[in-house]
Amino acid sequence: MGEAVEQADAATPRLLTDWPVRPWLLAGLGALAGLVVHLLLDANEPSPARAALAAAAFFSFAAASFVLRPNRWSEAAVFSVVLGLVMGGIAWLAVDSGDHVAGEEFAFAAGVFFSLLAVPLFQADFHRKRWATPYRETHFHVWTDAVSAAGAIAFMGLSWLLLWLLHALFSLIGIELIEDLIETTGFAGLFCGATYGAAMGVLRNQLNILGTLQRVVLLVFSLLAVPFGFAIAVFLIFLLLSGGSALWDATDSATPVLLTCALGCFVLTNAVVRDDDEARSKSVVMQAAAMILAASIFPLTVFAAISMGIRIDQHGLSPERLWALVAIAIATAYGLSYWVGLARGRMAGWAEYLRRANLHLAAASCVVALVLALPLVDFGGISARQQVARLDAGEVTAEEFDYIALRWDFGDAGREVLEELAEREGRVGDLAVAAQSMSERPWSEYYSGEVTEEVQPLRTDDEINLRVQPEDADVREFILGELRSDRYSCEENCLALDAGRNERGERVIALVEGRYYTLYVMRESSREGEAPIMEAAAERSAQLREGSEVEIREVTQRYIVVDGVPMGRPLDELSGSDLTIDGSTSD
Repeated sequence: MGEAVEQADAATPRLLTDWPVRPWLLAGLGALAGLVVHLLLDANEPSPARAALAAAAFFSFAAASFVLRPNRWSEAAVFSVVLGLVMGGIAWLAVDSGDHVAGEEFAFAAGVFFSLLAVPLFQADFHRKRWATPYRETHFHVWTDAVSAAGAIAFMGLSWLLLWLLHALFSLIGIELIEDLIETTGFAGLFCGATYGAAMGVLRNQLNILGTLQRVVLLVFSLLAVPFGFAIAVFLIFLLLSGGSALWDATDSATPVLLTCALGCFVLTNAVVRDDDEARSKSVVMQAAAMILAASIFPLTVFAAISMGIRIDQHGLSPERLWALVAIAIATAYGLSYWVGLARGRMAGWAEYLRRANLHLAAASCVVALVLALPLVDFGGISARQQVARLDAGEVTAEEFDYIALRWDFGDAGREVLEELAEREGRVGDLAVAAQSMSERPWSEYYSGEVTEEVQPLRTDDEINLRVQPEDADVREFILGELRSDRYSCEENCLALDAGRNERGERVIALVEGRYYTLYVMRESSREGEAPIMEAAAERSAQLREGSEVEIREVTQRYIVVDGVPMGRPLDELSGSDLTIDGSTSD
C-alpha cells in the first residue's frame, strides 16, 4: 500500500482497501441527496421541516462519502444517518426559531464544526479506542479528508464547465437539449451530487496516493511556517514594546484578525510537526519556526480576549460577542496546552505533547460544539440582562442605551426585557416604548448591512416636529416609526403627504423636509434590501418652511408643490416598477 499505509495504525489499511462499487454507490447516493436538497430548498423561504430534511440528506451523504467502507459498512451507515439527523434537528431549530432566538446562525455553524470533528474521530475508531486512539491515524484522516473533498469539489466544478461547453457546442447546430436539461427542476442538485459522489468514490479508493499527496501539501505548508513565524514574532515584539496601544486603537477588527492568525499558527505548526517524529521535518529552521508558532498561539488569543474585553466594556454583551468569547476560549485552550507541551517536552519531546493535546482538545471541542448547537444556553437573554445591568449601574445613559438591539437582535428574551423597561417612568420608559413601536429595523443600518457599534439614540414622538396632510393616524404612526431611530431627519419641521397608491395598491407617503422629499411605501413588512426613494430638489426649487402650504398638483405630471413652487422631478418619474404611482391625488 505504500509509505502512507506504513505510517498509519494497523486499523488503517482496511480503510485503504480498493472498493470497486464505491464510486457507483456514492454517485447514486449523491444524486439522490442532491435532488432531495434541491427540491426541498427550491423556495424563497423554506419551512423548518424542509430545511431539516434538506440538512439531514446533505450531512448524511457528506458523512457517508468519507466513512463508508466495505467492512463495517453498517456501522458507517448508522453513523452517517445519525449525524444527518442531528444536523437536521439543528437546522430545524435554526429556521423555526426565526427571530425568537438570537444567533441561530452561530448555533448552526457550531453544528457544522461538530460534524467536521466527529467524522475523522469516527474514522479513527475513537468511539472504541477512546484516549488510546493513535494520533497518526486521526491526523491521516483529517488531511486525506480535506484533500479528497477539495478534489471532489474541483471535479464537480470542472464537470459543470464541461456541461456548459457541450451546451455551447450543440447550440451551434440548433440543439438546445442540454440547456433544457440544465433548466429542469432538480437537475442542478442531482448533477452536483452525482459528480461529487463519483469523484469522492474514486479518490477514496486511492487513499494510499492521497497519503503521498498529503505529505506534499504538508511540505508546502511547512515552507510557509518560516516567514509566518518570523512575522508573528516581529508583530508580538512590537506590540509588547508599544504597550498594546496600536491594538487598543483598532479594537473593531483586532479580535477576528488575531484569531485568524492564531489559527494560521496552529495549522502551520502541525504541518511541521506531522503525525510522528519520523515524519517531522528534520530542518532546524523549520523546527524552530514551529516552536515559535506554537508558542505564539497563546499570546495571540490573550490579546484577542483583551480586545474583546475592551469592546464589551464599551458596548456590553451581545450574542455575537458571546460566540466570539467561545471561539477565544477554545483557541486559548489550544494555546495554553501548547505552552504546557513546550515546557514539558523541552527541546526533545515537545512535538509529542502537542500531538496528544490535539487529540484531547479535538474530542473536547467536538462535545462543546454539539452542546452549543443545541438550544441549551440563551445568549440573547444573557446579553439583554447584562445590557440592562449596565443601564442601571449608570455605565450608559438612557439616551445612549441600545433599545433597538433589544428589539431586533436579542430574540424574545431581549423583547421581554424591553417590555420591562417600557413600564418604567421617565426617559427610559419613553424610549423603550418608542423602540417597541418600530415595525422594522431602521433601514439605514439594517438594509445597508452595516450595523455600527455606535448606538443611534431613539427619539420620542414629542421630539419630532411632524405634520400629516391630510391628518391620518395610521400615516402618522408609520412615519413616526421611521423617524424615531433617525436622528437626522425632521430636525426642524417636516410634512407627511399622501401621494396615492402604487401598482400593488400600497399607499405611498411623501415625507417633505427642506428642499428634499422621500417616498415611503406603507406595507406590513419591507422586502429585504428595499429602502425609501429620496429625491434631491433642483437648486431653485421650493423649500418647506413653518406654515408652508403643500399640495400635489396636476401640471403635465404630478409634482409636490410647496407655496406654489414645484419640488424636484415629477413623482411618477421617481417610481420604478415597485413604486409606480397611480393617478389618485390627495391634497
